[in-house]
Amino acid sequence: MGQISVGANNQGSFFGLLNPFALLAGLVSVTMLVMHGGAWLALKTEGTVADRSRRYASIACMATVVLYALAGVWLWLSIGGYQLSSAHMPNGPSNPLLKTVTSGVAGGWFANYQDHPWTMLAPALGFVGALLAFVGLRARWEGITVVFSGLSVAGIVLSVGASMFPFIVPSSIDLRSSLLVWDASSSHLTLFIMLVCSVVFVPLILAYTAWVYRVMWGKVRPRDITHGDHAY
Repeated sequence: MGQISVGANNQGSFFGLLNPFALLAGLVSVTMLVMHGGAWLALKTEGTVADRSRRYASIACMATVVLYALAGVWLWLSIGGYQLSSAHMPNGPSNPLLKTVTSGVAGGWFANYQDHPWTMLAPALGFVGALLAFVGLRARWEGITVVFSGLSVAGIVLSVGASMFPFIVPSSIDLRSSLLVWDASSSHLTLFIMLVCSVVFVPLILAYTAWVYRVMWGKVRPRDITHGDHAY
């Protein structure tokens, strides 16, 4: 959700994507993934590798908290949001042009938090999860730290959806062309086919994933690399 310029003839450019807020959002993504990856690596290894993972993941935890907070303040003070200014028809025809959208609304990206206070759980989870992950890394809690960092990642990602709802793809060229949740939904037939596929394939995916975790269970130790049938 970077700085959005609205104009009929302004279609943006590649370098326009590299605006300061977009770069900050990219840094938040990097630090939260380093945090989660470091927590997982500390769980799966031992010795020097695990110690190094804890150290860098701890730094990433605090960087995530600081940068995420900075992004929130920046979004509140400097970046106007989009607002649906006409009645929506969730069960109506899927036509993005049958609506009116207003842009540049001060604090618009935070309207959902005011209208639906329960959505504040998402950013709160982003902050609290990262702080608990930091504590877990310093205390050498392995399994639970991965859970904490995963909750932080989930909270940060969900906060984007909570801020943008019902918008999925805002348009800066033609405001009416912005895609809402209802504009982007599939037909009843398509959704039914997807349901049938999910009922068949999701259990297979879960079974395969469980098997992979079972095979790869435990830590990777130095002797596993230097000795044994699979040694290098």
